[in-house]
Amino acid sequence: MVVRMISPVSVISPPDADLLDPRLDGLGVVLLDGHARLRVWSDAADAIDLVVFDDTDLDWITATEPLVAIGGGLWEITTPLLRPGTRYAIRVDGPQAPGNTFNRGTLLLEPYSRGLVRTGYDGWRSEVVDGSFDWGGVAKPAIPMDRTVLYEGHLKGLSKRHPDVPGALRGTYAGLAHPAMVQHLLDLGVTSIELLPIHAFTTEPRLLQHGLTNYWGYNSLNFFTPHAAYATEDACRQGPEAILREFKGMVKLLHEAGLEVILDVVYNHTAEEGIGGPRSSLRGIDNRAYYRQQEDGAYIDVTGCGNSVNTSTDAAARLVLDSLRYWANDVQIDGFRFDLAATLGRDAGHVFTPQHPLLRAILDDPALAGVKMIAEPWDVGMGGWQTGNFGDGWSEWNDRYRDRVRNFWLSDVDYARRASTSPVGIGGFANRLAGSANTFADVRGPLAGINFVTAHDGFTLRDLVSYDVKHNLGNGEQNRDGADTNRSFNHGAEGPTDDERILATRRKAMRNLLGTLLLSAGVPMLTAGDEFARTQRGNNNAYCHDSVLTWLSWEHAPWQQDLYAHVRHLLRMRRENPALRPSRFARLGERTPSASVMEWYDERGETMSIERWTDPSHRTLQYVAASTPEFEGFNRVLLMIHGTERAIDVTLPDVEDVTRYVSLWSSADETPSESGETYAPGDTVSLAGTSMRLFRAE
Repeated sequence: MVVRMISPVSVISPPDADLLDPRLDGLGVVLLDGHARLRVWSDAADAIDLVVFDDTDLDWITATEPLVAIGGGLWEITTPLLRPGTRYAIRVDGPQAPGNTFNRGTLLLEPYSRGLVRTGYDGWRSEVVDGSFDWGGVAKPAIPMDRTVLYEGHLKGLSKRHPDVPGALRGTYAGLAHPAMVQHLLDLGVTSIELLPIHAFTTEPRLLQHGLTNYWGYNSLNFFTPHAAYATEDACRQGPEAILREFKGMVKLLHEAGLEVILDVVYNHTAEEGIGGPRSSLRGIDNRAYYRQQEDGAYIDVTGCGNSVNTSTDAAARLVLDSLRYWANDVQIDGFRFDLAATLGRDAGHVFTPQHPLLRAILDDPALAGVKMIAEPWDVGMGGWQTGNFGDGWSEWNDRYRDRVRNFWLSDVDYARRASTSPVGIGGFANRLAGSANTFADVRGPLAGINFVTAHDGFTLRDLVSYDVKHNLGNGEQNRDGADTNRSFNHGAEGPTDDERILATRRKAMRNLLGTLLLSAGVPMLTAGDEFARTQRGNNNAYCHDSVLTWLSWEHAPWQQDLYAHVRHLLRMRRENPALRPSRFARLGERTPSASVMEWYDERGETMSIERWTDPSHRTLQYVAASTPEFEGFNRVLLMIHGTERAIDVTLPDVEDVTRYVSLWSSADETPSESGETYAPGDTVSLAGTSMRLFRAE
């Protein structure tokens, strides 16, 4: 690690000194004038050595010097041996006891390393990195949450096949910042790109034995270093300094275009796997303190990945906090999506608490002010499902939204074909459309929910409407991996088909799913490639495929271009109509600024009755949302939802002060049309089976 003396990492103390010990400031390498200080934490160690290597031969040790214990589990050395470009490791010795795995012969990565270099098949060395970079005055876009539209994508997969990106840049940090990629994101209308893990990671031995790779990157080797394989060959030849510079250059160019960069971060476990797995860093430094364990040393694995980082200890929690500070300040990252965030919130008894010191510190730390914090609010341990239970200031992936929306447009329709009636009414779906008030507390509001229909994990949008079951044989696990409950519907044929009737129904289903996502209250997250219906051929767990199966194709048939036009149009409708993106929940009888007052009508234009909310034979709804201006002008929209396959005539409601309805969008159209047709209250509008229509109410 390298931290300039002016760095926020070294000068800003944690918000709660009692819980996050300020003596832990300045861990890693801090460059001084002509020399450097290395500080490592290990409470159980008996000795720690700095090991320095030759500049060209990473197996040739040129110097070994001991660190000095300075109290509180801290070990330190100040030496001229450490300078930008120095390759180094640490050796740690300590007592043999349950829970510890010390071995003085093991060369370990220093946890705060800013740069890594590979040696041999599975060896790594830390490298001192200066990190200097000219940001040229470019600031973070600071996009408000109500205007945020997330676009989740894989760094390599986004540009790897793009014909307008030069070959040397495809699949790289520089490739993502190429004008062709930036133009696509701007033209589409998203605001924030959420990248799958870019922290340095490695592939599990099990996958290598099958000739596969960890493509997604949820197997962190280090929390401070960008993954080298995503840099250009030229940067890789120059080393970690150039790789970091390329990453920062990407962030700078995206910021210049007004686009935010959100990182998917994996702090819940590491690539050291279970006991018997690699001993590359934390396990050899202080296994008991860094990983959750039973008294006998057996790991408590709430992540399903072999180990769980023990954030109930100050050192582990501080490692996470310092990593966030580094990326948010030194690298200018705009936000973080925390993989299996429930693990980070487990206390010393391994029970989740929203008041966990680390979760509070992340929100309260002045060094992280204004940074978007998004939790994946679950893990696989006892009590691991915590959607809605994170504190005010957090946003959460809303899996309840995903499941209800999929049910309404897919599995309910499938059920109705078999049973001649739908299984449930429209009430639960309406709740999700309006911001999931039954999941997120009033003080948090609808922006606490990150709405999504698909994500990297699971079916793509096209596969969701094309497959009833997963097809994961290519993963080498006999189709046992991946979710079995997908709430998908193939519409009459499994996978590819030439039946135009089925294909047309699938296209409309995709438009309904996208229309719901982009017109719902809350923060929408679009999965990269869904805007033009990419497929993974039914694989709902393609984490181990670094190939054309997972790389985005940029050659699209006319119907895919039409779908793209729908997404682009819907995002414009969202921008132009603040009633679709409230920041707060409305309260009955009160004026709540930046809320949307919602009124609900049935297909006859009458106020929805209690019975109709739950009646499975009535799945048609009219939803009027009127903004309560605070920063933008008054706006009111009408959204029609029809959830059965029979066409229906709908009477427009007579709403106070509304004299006409202007047509803005229909999911029944193959190509989007803002026809501008106007209707009066009481007029009849025909809705195709399973479709949506949007109007502006004037």
